[in-house]
Amino acid sequence: MKKLTAVMAIGLLGCDAPGLEFRDVPATRIHVARSTFDVRIKGKRAEAIRLNAENAPRLAAVAPRGVYAIEKVSGCRVRKLVGDAAVMQAWLDCGGWLEPLPRDVEFECSIDVIYDSFADLTCEPV
Repeated sequence: MKKLTAVMAIGLLGCDAPGLEFRDVPATRIHVARSTFDVRIKGKRAEAIRLNAENAPRLAAVAPRGVYAIEKVSGCRVRKLVGDAAVMQAWLDCGGWLEPLPRDVEFECSIDVIYDSFADLTCEPV
């Protein structure tokens, strides 16, 4: 059991490690509803790593929160999203319509659903 625990602990250490493209990019931690992400922006690409445990997450359930997190941190609209419920990568459209959040600050965000197909995200520094 101790050996299994050590292996599991080592595996968990790498769960928030960025992909090669983002390894030297500082993360902005952002909490959106039930999810916590480290978001890294590099040019017109972004990576969001979900840090919290969730019961049987699916990309379809987590992706909207990941998109909100990426858009708030980058100030750009997500044009394309790939990945899974733990690590998402996005291509950005930075037409200047959003005000980006300051980098290297942790945020707590709440989603206010206005109607079924539109929601607003309000973020405050932690």
